[in-house]
Amino acid sequence: MRKLLHSIKVGVALVLVSLLYLLDPLYEQVGENAMWAIMTVVVIFEFYAGATLGKGLNRGLGTILGGALGCSAATFAQKVGGMGKGNAVFIGSSVFIIGAFVTYFRLVPSIKKRYDYGAMIFILTFNLVIVSGLRAEKVLELARDRLSTIGMGFAVCIFINLLVFPAWASDELHDSTTHKFQLLADSIEGCLENYFRQDNENMKDNQTSISRSCKAVLHSKTKDETLANFAKWEPWHGKFGLHYPWTKYLQLGELLRELATIVISLKGCIQSPKQPSSSLKQSIEEPSEAVGVTLVWSLRELGESLGKMRRCNQQVVIVPKLKSTRQELSSIVSPTSKFGPIENADELAIASFVFLLTEIVEKVEELAKEIEELGEIAGFHTNK
Repeated sequence: MRKLLHSIKVGVALVLVSLLYLLDPLYEQVGENAMWAIMTVVVIFEFYAGATLGKGLNRGLGTILGGALGCSAATFAQKVGGMGKGNAVFIGSSVFIIGAFVTYFRLVPSIKKRYDYGAMIFILTFNLVIVSGLRAEKVLELARDRLSTIGMGFAVCIFINLLVFPAWASDELHDSTTHKFQLLADSIEGCLENYFRQDNENMKDNQTSISRSCKAVLHSKTKDETLANFAKWEPWHGKFGLHYPWTKYLQLGELLRELATIVISLKGCIQSPKQPSSSLKQSIEEPSEAVGVTLVWSLRELGESLGKMRRCNQQVVIVPKLKSTRQELSSIVSPTSKFGPIENADELAIASFVFLLTEIVEKVEELAKEIEELGEIAGFHTNK
């Protein structure tokens, strides 16, 4: 539905800017420069509002700066070298130096993420202006006409994309990060159910569901980074203000991906053909299931806290439970436990299972601390 709505919005935007061609009074004002408005809509109209705004500002800034520098360089070349070889040498040198410098500048990771399109438009505009051979006054007139039509196209894009059923990248990133907590909680719950129940009918479905959920989390890095970049361009809307800490969402995503890899390892441990005896499994079933319940509850609570943007005081509610859970797991495989020193394959299999659970507990603790920090920075409301 959202894709269909986006397609309709693009069509409406193209119709509106095409009126510059179709209506004679408008065409008399802008002439052939109307095509720049159409090109602007085609190039910068993106699915997310933040992407459209970012691309539009990049295009406008790149055009203005590139045109201004190109005009200055062309004027200086005419004064210094006239119309002879000196002019050509100066223009060629300027094209080389500016093109090489800005291209190198584009390769800086922090610049490439947010300003790559603007840098490309800067190079294009600078070269078009400086090699056009027009005099300064003609260049300024041409730049004014083109900028005005580019501004018209940009205004149409902003009006339609930001005000008519906008698709916010910030909402998408927030909701997808929240959903990952639920996916991993369900995966851990499924792993423990498979390990202790061994129900062959449901086990295969559970394993498929666990793999799908963990892979969805693992493969989300590129999408998260793209959404965070778009979200930074978006204006204040809904529950997200200016300078909202979107980098914290990327840190949460990284921790969730690390947790997903541990859950996949736990799934591999459960699927291993070398399994401990049933009696040995039963001896750790009760404490392990208690740990699982705490982990699943903690992840769902953290996801709900993030989703509703409320603070649940993780340091008081969640972290102490996780610490006691970790101590309980450590006692299962300690030398003083009923297993004693690990001496055979059965005990090694149990130790591997418990070790992975301990790793999951530690990772959930880290997530709880990150959510707490995000709540402080973003001003999550306190539950009354």
